[in-house]
Amino acid sequence: MSAKDKLPTAARDCLLARGYAYTTVRDLIGASGTNQASINYHFGSKEELLTRALRDLNTEWAELLSEVLEGPGDPEALWGRIVESIQANRALWFVTFEAVASARRDGEIRRLIADGQERARAALAGAFAGLGADADPAEARAAGSHYLALLVGLAAQWLTDPERAPTAQQFAAANSGPAGRR
Repeated sequence: MSAKDKLPTAARDCLLARGYAYTTVRDLIGASGTNQASINYHFGSKEELLTRALRDLNTEWAELLSEVLEGPGDPEALWGRIVESIQANRALWFVTFEAVASARRDGEIRRLIADGQERARAALAGAFAGLGADADPAEARAAGSHYLALLVGLAAQWLTDPERAPTAQQFAAANSGPAGRR
């Protein structure tokens, strides 16, 4: 396998293990068995290589979320599958959160996240509010934004404090009252 093929895999593995901010050139070289010149030659810089890997991981996260949202539309079941996904894919969810901090300095990452959020809004509006492609775009976007905010908050709790994070049943019940209906 060539250095050009090894480096993206190494970058993905390093992002999942160490995160964007803590992945060094030395980590990438060690994981890929290549050298710094290979990084610069094939990708321009460590940052460009990591951004490419982050783009791939963001796509993986979007596909994972899409799979989680398929199936029965019962809110408790949906939140349950989301919680299970967070537990089973902690590193991927952490990388997604870390990317938000990187977006402050990197317009490409910011655009990547914004595009992912737009896809997530549509999927969440469909899963939780039954608003598909034929729905009023403003209504679907508002509902999707509401559920995306809930998703991000729930994920943050499960990533930082899983012992005290709400269960799917608690979360669904709290969001089924008048304030939670959309």
